[in-house]
Amino acid sequence: MANDVDPAGATEAPAGSARTDFPPVLTTALAAELLQVHVEYLRKMVREGKVPCHRFPEGREMRFLRDELLDWLRDQPGVDRSPSTVLGP
Repeated sequence: MANDVDPAGATEAPAGSARTDFPPVLTTALAAELLQVHVEYLRKMVREGKVPCHRFPEGREMRFLRDELLDWLRDQPGVDRSPSTVLGP
């Protein structure tokens, strides 16, 4: 079955798969989608200085660098349970 396309032209990933076409500079909504968290939770983490974020001068607009967020995420403590790190028999 082909991917669904919304009126804005963005493709929707098939069920069970993650979106992989994030642009290099992300809005708050896209950054939250990338991190798979709610937008308000992301804003809270930004206010607390826990997530790398860039603001426009004199403005409230926030932007996130995709690669910077992914590096930040990799640096977070925890057990990596991705399939690529699971050892076989």
